[in-house]
Amino acid sequence: MTIDSTARIDSKANIDPDVTIGAYTVIGSGVTIESGSKIGPHVVINGPTHIGKNNTVFQFASIGEVPQDKKFHGEQSKLVIGNGNTIREFVTINRGTEDGGGITRIGNDNWLMAYIHIAHDCQVGNDTIFSNGASLAGHAIVDSHAILGGFTLVHQFCHIGEYAFCGMGSAISKDVPPYMMINGNPAHPHGINSEGLKRSNFSKDEIKAIKEAYKIIYRLGLTVDAAKEKLAKLAEYQDAVTPLIQFIEKSQRGIIR
Repeated sequence: MTIDSTARIDSKANIDPDVTIGAYTVIGSGVTIESGSKIGPHVVINGPTHIGKNNTVFQFASIGEVPQDKKFHGEQSKLVIGNGNTIREFVTINRGTEDGGGITRIGNDNWLMAYIHIAHDCQVGNDTIFSNGASLAGHAIVDSHAILGGFTLVHQFCHIGEYAFCGMGSAISKDVPPYMMINGNPAHPHGINSEGLKRSNFSKDEIKAIKEAYKIIYRLGLTVDAAKEKLAKLAEYQDAVTPLIQFIEKSQRGIIR
């Protein structure tokens, strides 16, 4: 274990011997950090927080602090971070709340750029990219492979689907279905994330079907229920459309249209 002499580690923290901790970092009680993780200087990590393997946390990040929620009164809650994440300067990630299930969760291999805020009870999947200044309000969900452009703002309880691309400065107050590209304030759809799908090895036929699904949802003037009927027929021969149907059916805030 390489811990700078100026770091302050609570005796009730559980730090793997392979972890590196920089100067003036403070790690509180109830924090677990697994092997291969590197914690930079001037980082504050409070618990209960579990950080997995091979994460890199840069200077001045605040991880596992209490929620910014007036309903929170010290009840037990925690933050769980997976493996292989990069957490850049001044990122803030808060623990969960009792009303929200008690856990804020970050998956694996996410790239969180500087000044990101992830609020209480948020759920983030794997392989996402949060560009500088993007912020999630409480209870937001971001599925795997989604990209949030710089200064994207996500309203509480919103859900962003897998492989979605949210352009710079997007203000999101409704759910963003999988594969969609959105932008603006308020955010509105701009087609599908074709380039992202190609890079993720979606086939030409899959991308063609997703483009057809986009037309059904956004170009034909259909109600959501009518669009779902057409999507179901499309999904009979193309499985890539099924996540869209499932997402729309589960949407609580309604989808961006």
